[in-house]
Formats: sequence, C-alpha cells, structure tokens
Amino acid sequence: MHYEDTRAFAQNQDAQDPLRTCRDQFLFPQHNGHPVLYFCGNSLGLQPKTVRPAILAELDHWAEHGVEGHFRGDLPWMHYHKFLTRQTARLVGALPHEVVVMNTLTVNLHLMLVSFYRPTRERFKIVMEAGAFPSDQYAMETQARWHGFDPAEAIVEVAPRPGEDTLRTEDILETIEREGDRIALVIFGGVNYYTGQFYDLPAIAAAAHRVGAYAGFDLAHTAGNLPLQLHDWGGDFAVWCSYKYLNSGPGGPSGVFMHERHGDNPALPRFAGWWGHDESERFQMRKGFKPMRGAEGWQLSNAQIFSFAAHKASLDVFEAVGMEALRAKSLQLTGYLEFVLDEVNRKKNMFRIITPRDPAARGCQISALTDHRGKALFDYMTENGAIADWREPNVIRFAPVPLYNSFEDVWQVGQLLAQ
Repeated sequence: MHYEDTRAFAQNQDAQDPLRTCRDQFLFPQHNGHPVLYFCGNSLGLQPKTVRPAILAELDHWAEHGVEGHFRGDLPWMHYHKFLTRQTARLVGALPHEVVVMNTLTVNLHLMLVSFYRPTRERFKIVMEAGAFPSDQYAMETQARWHGFDPAEAIVEVAPRPGEDTLRTEDILETIEREGDRIALVIFGGVNYYTGQFYDLPAIAAAAHRVGAYAGFDLAHTAGNLPLQLHDWGGDFAVWCSYKYLNSGPGGPSGVFMHERHGDNPALPRFAGWWGHDESERFQMRKGFKPMRGAEGWQLSNAQIFSFAAHKASLDVFEAVGMEALRAKSLQLTGYLEFVLDEVNRKKNMFRIITPRDPAARGCQISALTDHRGKALFDYMTENGAIADWREPNVIRFAPVPLYNSFEDVWQVGQLLAQ
C-alpha cells in the first residue's frame, strides 16, 4: 500500500475499513472531553461495552439464585468454563478438548512446568529468549532452583547478534541443535514484549522435538494479536493472558493449550485440584484423582465467574469479527504507523524502530528505541492525550489494535510527535 502522511489519506482509509464499526463497541478514556489516542492494547485492552451488562447479569443471577446459580439459568456457573471453550479453540487454532480457561497467566505457566519440565542430571536445560518478559524469567529461574539446578547453568538464553535488535530464527535453531540432548524444555514467547518480534513457533517446536525436548509458548502478547494454529504447529503446551489484546479486564483469566497427545495421558505428572477431576464423579468426594479429558484435567478450582463473564463478552467480539479479518487490517494499520513514525523521525531523529520491518515477523506493535529524551517524550504524549507504553530502559511501545484503533488515530499521534 502507498501511504500518505495526511489526514485526508487516513480518513479515506477509515471510510473504506470494513471493521470501522468495531471501534464503537469499546469505551475510550477521555482527555479534555475527547477520546484519547489509545495505543496501549498490548498492555491493557480497552473495555468492550458489553462487559458491564455481562457482569451485572451475573450479579443479578447471584442475587436471585444464591448457590443454585451453579445449576440454573442459561450460563450455570458449574459449567461456565465450557462456555468459553469453542471460541477459545478457534482463536488459537486448537481442538476444543485442547484448551481451557482457568487461573491467571504465571500460575498456569508454573502448572505447565510441573508437567513439562522434568529434568534429569543429563537432560536439564531450558532454552529461552534473552530478554523475555520478567515473569517468564522468574518462573524458569525458580523452577530450575526447585529441581536443584543452578539457573546460570540450566538456562540457555538466545540473544540477538551484536548490533542487532531481534533474534534470527537460524540462531534459535542452532542453539537448540547445539545443546541437543541436554535440553529438557524449549520455551519462547510468541511475540517478544519489548521488540514486538513474532517468532517462528512451528520451527521452534520442531527443533525442540528433534532433540527430544518439550516445546512451550507464552502467548501473552500473541493471543488476539495474530492468527494461531497451535494444534498444527505441534508445540506441547501454551499459556496466555486475556487482558491485553483480548480486552477482558485487568487481571483477566488465562488460557491454556495442551496438545492432545498429552491431554489424554493421565500418567503425566501434574498438580491436581477438584475441578480437574472427572466431572461425572466429582461430587462423590472420593480419594484418587481421575483427570478430565484434555486440558480440562489441569484445572484446580471452579471458575472466577465475574472475570469469566468479562472474558466471554470479549470473546464474543472476536468470534463475530474473526482473526483473519483482524490480521488483514492489522497489517495495514501497523504498516501505516511504521510509515508515520519514519516520517517524524526523518525530521526529528528522536528514536529508532527496533520491531522487525517484515510484517510477517510482527503483530500490531511498533517499538521505538529512544535516547536520553525518551521518557520526556513519552510523558509529553501522555499529557497531550496519547496513551502508549513505556518500557525500561528506553523503549516506547505503540500498539495499533485493529478492533478499535483507526488510521486517523495513527496520523494524529504522528502529528503530536512532530510537534
């Protein structure tokens, strides 16, 4: 697409956008009586207008039925997680029995590590991206220590080459091949939170399996951002949150993918809870854990109904629009942001884009590496009604989310930076 740094061009693109009415389904914070320029969906997505009535409906259900709300109504609490399964499976490209919504992200990551990080004296290493989100770093560090290993020896980080900002797939695969049968687990984020790089997950999973290791993915910045085909890509497990691109509210519930080759293996070690027990026998209250089929067998506790209701409201939006349509707009919108930032920088020289220039290697995020003026620039944007995201030590992350951001939003943030 040929881009132009003009309001007329941006407005014309918005007029042709088949998803333009989706914006009306979300609530924007206000600045001086006008909606902010919101580019922070990779940290906390905007609230869908359907969330409030969804939560109020559950409050009314509780008021009317009390404990019997578990069994009455169109969405009885007893089975609430199942009402999210079909949409979740489609969202991440999985079979229905391979996914479940439960807990929160890092809790689920640790639960997956119980099952898939089973180190021995010979095979104990974890291969991961250098500069992964801190929760992932801390989880791997403490898991290694829990099993009696020194994280400095057990964790192998793949870093960009000198002078480069992002990882090369060949370097990831070479590291896996080099470490070979010493690797117990390969775990990568789907999209790196700092640079916005989208990794080649099928290639990483295949390389891990060639050396006899498990492959897992943290999709916190990927689910709802990019089309996924987790079943076909062959990873062993994945986890994600719902409060970023999935717009389900702060602290929203997490999703889990468990490939079916593991989901029907009751002998696979896990930490068990009542809600993961065979539901046909759950209320018999007997000893002896008998897991439900698939990912549901990793559940611990019953659903957090109010957050699940918010999540369902958001999933309904994704179901109506579809990830393919969102990706098509995302490519154009993110490409336009890249163009606008380049135009600003050509005149101002304030930052350097570190997100891959290849649209296939990124989602809807552009990260700008700033100099010593970066925090002042970020604060200036915030004070003038543009909400992006600051990440230490010196990166501003912009996320043009196709569900609710417009081309005119992008043009306006460029004008603000140019001032």
